[in-house]
Amino acid sequence: MAVVRATSADVDLMARLLRAEAEGEGKQGMLLVGNVGINRLRANCSDFKGLRTIRQMIYQPHAFEAVTHGYFYQRARDSERALARRSINGERRWPAKFSLWYFRPQGDCPAQWYNQPFVARFKSHCFYQPTAETCENVYNTF
Repeated sequence: MAVVRATSADVDLMARLLRAEAEGEGKQGMLLVGNVGINRLRANCSDFKGLRTIRQMIYQPHAFEAVTHGYFYQRARDSERALARRSINGERRWPAKFSLWYFRPQGDCPAQWYNQPFVARFKSHCFYQPTAETCENVYNTF
């Protein structure tokens, strides 16, 4: 059962995001990107207050670099749709289980990103989750 409302167009949009942001990280990496997106929708805190739809989350200004590149706008594939559905249905994995941010640095992961602590690295991406003081909601969403 979905943890956020999603139409078939939303599933396609999420699938395109997962591929464009993390295809090189494999299925696990794409699921982690999905976790971050769903966390942003459900947590309703920090930079992500007021997000209510997958479309709002993906197209939030400066949220995902992938939306500025043509690869994002290619048609969704079945394999990425399946991963998107898993994220939408609430499947969460460490290190993105409570993460609201990730990025791909040139070198080592900084200890903080937007003043939030580093959780772990998965392949090329570093994941950051908020402190409870910053966003208690992310820890209460499931």
